[in-house]
Amino acid sequence: MESVEAQVRAVAMRAKLASRQLRSASTAQKNAALMAMARMILEEEAQILAENVVDLRAAETNGLAAAMVDRLTLTPARLASLAASVREIVALPDPVGRVDGLSRRPKGIVVGRMQVPIGLVAMIYESRPNVTIDAAVLCLKAGNAAILRGGKEAMRSNAVLAAIVARGLAEAGLPADAVVLSPSYDREATRALLGLVGVVDVAIPRGGIGLVRFVAEHARVPVIAHFQGVCHVYVDEGADLERAIAITLDGKSRPGVCNALECLLVHRAEAAALLPKLDEVLAGAGIEVRAEPEAKALMKSAQAAEPSDFGQEFLAKILAVKVVDGLDAALDHVATFGSNHSEAILTPSYAHAQRWLREVDASCVLVNASTRFNDGGELGLGAELGTATSKLHAYGPMGLDELTTKKWIVYGNGEVRG
Repeated sequence: MESVEAQVRAVAMRAKLASRQLRSASTAQKNAALMAMARMILEEEAQILAENVVDLRAAETNGLAAAMVDRLTLTPARLASLAASVREIVALPDPVGRVDGLSRRPKGIVVGRMQVPIGLVAMIYESRPNVTIDAAVLCLKAGNAAILRGGKEAMRSNAVLAAIVARGLAEAGLPADAVVLSPSYDREATRALLGLVGVVDVAIPRGGIGLVRFVAEHARVPVIAHFQGVCHVYVDEGADLERAIAITLDGKSRPGVCNALECLLVHRAEAAALLPKLDEVLAGAGIEVRAEPEAKALMKSAQAAEPSDFGQEFLAKILAVKVVDGLDAALDHVATFGSNHSEAILTPSYAHAQRWLREVDASCVLVNASTRFNDGGELGLGAELGTATSKLHAYGPMGLDELTTKKWIVYGNGEVRG
């Protein structure tokens, strides 16, 4: 019997060969595969939901955290949204083959840069079966093959969705191995996948802190990390307080996602007017507040915050609240406790907004808007693989462009350098 390492290498080599074949696939052929997948997601709704129910029952038995269960859950509405996002990707321009910056050099050659697929992408993720589709369609449209290592908690959901991907590929005449599942869910298989230098071109981990750290520590291939989302909103002096309440509620509307609001910072000048009213609204929404002393004095329902509550990704209906002296203090707090994900300022001041945009180091920086907008669909990318926080070579939601790279091309007419 083959070792796990040998099984992983064999599957990855098949996908690597398919990635070479995808380089010559036309836009029409790739779009046909995606349209077939979108259609099948809707046609196979009953089967997909039945397999998902089995995963959800196992998750309940195993005591999976509520945030993870939310990410695991598929519904008719979520499947309809998933199919719609696939069709949106079909409508997007194909980045592959685009040439930028053509110029003639002094010796006569014409040079430029062509956008090309990365090659073979290893996607390593937890709980979210929708990522099986998102990763497959984005990689395919960008000309990449993909090897998917989902979480074992979504095993049956991932399998039925991967089967749909395979059927869509076959219908469009594309290689079946262009999207493959890892042959094993155990850590030994993941280690083997991360060690396939020269086969896997990039690994993308998307999940909890444990998963991302495991990948970072064991990878010998390049990694684009999708780390936790410790997202802040800072309510500046003079901000519209009704909007501040609405944006805070929106930030916690789906607490298990990475762009959810985790900490609210409030300018001291607005604290007395905002926090008592916000306290009532949050309590009514079932959101637990953990506040530092000055904020707690104004929020009767709040608990006292522990130092560890700042910089925490709760992934639950919990919000940390802190009163700050002003913009500089808010910037210092975000620099200390943020995770380079999503950071928002609510302010009437153009100067303060511009400072926030320039000085905050995050993949998405927002002015007078909810952190929940840091999402590929909302930003016009269609679907996304997740939000990259490691800066190289992508920073923020990864769409089609972020799944390509550029190579130099040269047109000559017999020129020599010497």
